Amino acid sequence: MNPQSANFFVLTGGPGSGKTTLINHLADMGYLCMPEAGRAVIRQQLGFGGVALPWNDKTAYAQRMYERDMASYQRACRMNGPVFFDRGIVDVIAYLQLEQLPVPELLQSAAFHCRYHTTAFILPPWPQIYRRDQERRQDLPTAIATYRAMMKTYSQYGYALVRVPRLPVAQRTMFILNVIASGRDSNKD
Repeated sequence: MNPQSANFFVLTGGPGSGKTTLINHLADMGYLCMPEAGRAVIRQQLGFGGVALPWNDKTAYAQRMYERDMASYQRACRMNGPVFFDRGIVDVIAYLQLEQLPVPELLQSAAFHCRYHTTAFILPPWPQIYRRDQERRQDLPTAIATYRAMMKTYSQYGYALVRVPRLPVAQRTMFILNVIASGRDSNKD
């Protein structure tokens, strides 16, 4: 396990819950942040007519997400200070389990060896802000199922989940930073 992982904080949850907005706000404040792999893979695949898409080849899509998440993790290992991740390696496992697909041993091993801080922040479904787009084609019930899969999988991998309340982005950011500063796991799910 990487000793720096105590400074690696994951934001997870279902699609459309405000994770990327929160990550972008943290980045605007000067924090180091790693982007979400899923959207990047979709944009790339759509750009050149690839098939590694969640509505086409789910296994290939998961593989590309894993590769990007591993690259983000390795990049973060060369950084100093806290690093915030818009999803992590465990999210790929949750995705595969949600889709009832096998989880490769290499991915399981990576999830055990490439650890993040033991506290992971989970953003609950937020129907009022949920929007579908070209890259996010899931409906709200699927977003809720994804949230539940993330809760289950992160717990299986030994993470304590802290639910981030539905608040304006600045308040959500302060909530996360306060939890980190205090070292406590408030609002655990």
